[in-house]
Amino acid sequence: MPSLLFCGPKMAACGIVISLWGVIMLAMLGIFFTSKSAVLIEDVPFTEDDIRNDKNPPQNVYALYNQVGINCFIAAAIYVAVGAVSLCQVRLNKRQEYMVT
Repeated sequence: MPSLLFCGPKMAACGIVISLWGVIMLAMLGIFFTSKSAVLIEDVPFTEDDIRNDKNPPQNVYALYNQVGINCFIAAAIYVAVGAVSLCQVRLNKRQEYMVT
């Protein structure tokens, strides 16, 4: 039977720690972007031409805030998937320790 084990115990534990931090950080950033935090205005991708040529500039900036927030939530979901794979690898490594070949 082929083994699904593809990384060692230390790498799997590191993957769990990094994914936990990524989920926490990106979820918080997503919340702050969707609540339109003024501190994060430098991270919203717009130019001055976008504001000058538009008749309703706050709505476009708010839409960009929401889009960046959604992108942060998507990245957090990817980190959840990476954490789940790392957790499976930790369990497979523990099972491998108890198996006698």
